[in-house]
Amino acid sequence: MKIIGLCRNYPGNFMPHTHPVFFLKPDTTIVLNNKPFFIPHFSTQMNFEVELVYKICRVGKNISEKFAHRYFDEIGLGIDFTEFAILKECQKNSQPWEAAKAFDGSSPISKFIPKDLFKDIKSINFSLLQNGKLVQKGNSSEMFFSIEKTISYISQFFTLKMGDLIFTGTPVGSGPVQINDRLQAYLEDDLMLDFFVK
Repeated sequence: MKIIGLCRNYPGNFMPHTHPVFFLKPDTTIVLNNKPFFIPHFSTQMNFEVELVYKICRVGKNISEKFAHRYFDEIGLGIDFTEFAILKECQKNSQPWEAAKAFDGSSPISKFIPKDLFKDIKSINFSLLQNGKLVQKGNSSEMFFSIEKTISYISQFFTLKMGDLIFTGTPVGSGPVQINDRLQAYLEDDLMLDFFVK
């Protein structure tokens, strides 16, 4: 399985792209069951980014946008931890982002909920609390590129397979974490992630 992450998919202090821009993360980034996130030794500024995560449920290539809804069946939450100092250096030097985004343990992921259980699949609320304080809040309707557009675009380049995960970008409010911080992520009113930073 592969993890595909979108960048700049929510309104912020930048111009939106003309198409989804994405990067890849290996499965060694995944952390399950609310296990702690350990800040790696090389980090000087580790930032949280809460995101909606869509799970692919069938194999597809060159998928039409009008059929893309058939290719995901569950939605969860994930934190795309980003080593911000390294990211800025990579961006400054036009280098790939893997060192900042794809290191071991950088993708805590919640359980997944069948999409049929959502009241409105086009308008899903999610949020993140840091030590009990609301730091991020978003809704899927705010995405520049819907999951259907994203699936259609990505499938031009990669065959999507069952179990692949798509992180769909983060709303404003991303910020740094410190050791002993507690992060709690909600999908609508359901607590989906609740873990500590170590």
